Amino acid sequence: MTVSARAMAAATPAGRDRYVDLLRVASLGTVIAGHWLMAAVGSDGIGNLLALVPALQVLTWGLQIMPVFFFVGGFSHALSYRSLARRTEGPAYAAFLRARLRRLLRPTLVFVLVWAALALAVQLAGRGGGPLAGAALRLVTQPLWFIGIYLAMVALTPPLLKLHERHGWAAFAALAGAAALVDVLRFALGVPYVEFLNFALVWLAVHQLGFLRADGRIRRPAVLAAAGLAGAALLVACGPYPLSMVGMPGEKVSNMAPPTLALLCHGLWLVGAVQLAARPVGAWLERPRVWRTVVAANGVAMTAFLWHLTAMLAVYAAQLALGMDLPTPATAAWWAQVPVRILAAAALTGVFVALLRRFEAPAPARPATPAGGAAGPVAALGTTLCLLGVLGLSMTGLGGLLDGHSATLIAVPVTAPAAIAMALGGAWLVERSAPARRVRLRG
Repeated sequence: MTVSARAMAAATPAGRDRYVDLLRVASLGTVIAGHWLMAAVGSDGIGNLLALVPALQVLTWGLQIMPVFFFVGGFSHALSYRSLARRTEGPAYAAFLRARLRRLLRPTLVFVLVWAALALAVQLAGRGGGPLAGAALRLVTQPLWFIGIYLAMVALTPPLLKLHERHGWAAFAALAGAAALVDVLRFALGVPYVEFLNFALVWLAVHQLGFLRADGRIRRPAVLAAAGLAGAALLVACGPYPLSMVGMPGEKVSNMAPPTLALLCHGLWLVGAVQLAARPVGAWLERPRVWRTVVAANGVAMTAFLWHLTAMLAVYAAQLALGMDLPTPATAAWWAQVPVRILAAAALTGVFVALLRRFEAPAPARPATPAGGAAGPVAALGTTLCLLGVLGLSMTGLGGLLDGHSATLIAVPVTAPAAIAMALGGAWLVERSAPARRVRLRG
């Protein structure tokens, strides 16, 4: 039975941190808006607005808000795991993974399977579907990288939470220092492949800040914001780091792929900034209508994120189908169409949400085969397979699904069918790893 947003809002515990829920929705909403704005589709294909107009890259210092989402994840994971550990006899790891990942994996796998079916139909028809369809099959899975990283954060929460409880800020400092060392090895000494370690170190450092917030240990957010902003500005001005905090086509160095120390500093200033706003915004969230809106948005945020690029590409496809000319990106005519395109994409995303939101809703507990003493390893294996599958699919895309097209993931070639199989198999293992009982998690 689906519970309405009004009922959920009315049942909110008095001690719930409502600001964290707003940050989760706002961060995903900002990413969606940024993607819609950056998609520069013209008659000659799909480009990136920030590459066409480099002066706009400074906007990424506000629009690149994924560090806030991972920060919020750390906060929620700390509360959830501690709550479950208190109420569970024996190891809680498998139950934590299963309960935490169900609402994430179900809508993601539905998205993957629907797009895989579309890609298969295009390829079996023997036609590429035109340049826009080909670009869509390459690009539509790229945002899945963030889900893969998030899966790793969930899996590593118990050991990293113990590290935090023992060492506090020193645990964060160790991760940040390791990320800085990786950049030294990469840029100063030219050590090959070492930069890929920062996919873990940078994002896990931001995630660790969420643990610190959960324990009320971020007491000087202004200092954190100022230090992070100064550090990012200094690194960009004097180091090998680009201005943009998102990846740019053809650039030799990206702050995102893999993440750099500059991106970590960017995350520090964002975390400090949102912490400064916590008290006044928290008071605003006490208003019933505002809180109901946040609750409703949280219930569909992942579905909207998964399908927002599909909606934008569909808007462009409709323009082409109607015989409308696509103006050259970044021209006056192109800018004039931006508000209309974004409104149309938002409306179509709403349609996708209405059709698919049930996959994001909490599912009733189903019979599962408990894995006994192997529950933890089975859940960890399943999560790892999901992580590799989702990351692999974000890299390969769905173009050439039957042609053996591959991408290199951790030095191993991975094809799209193999990535899909890993994600599905991993989800099955996670689902079967814990006893069949409903688990309610805080955060």
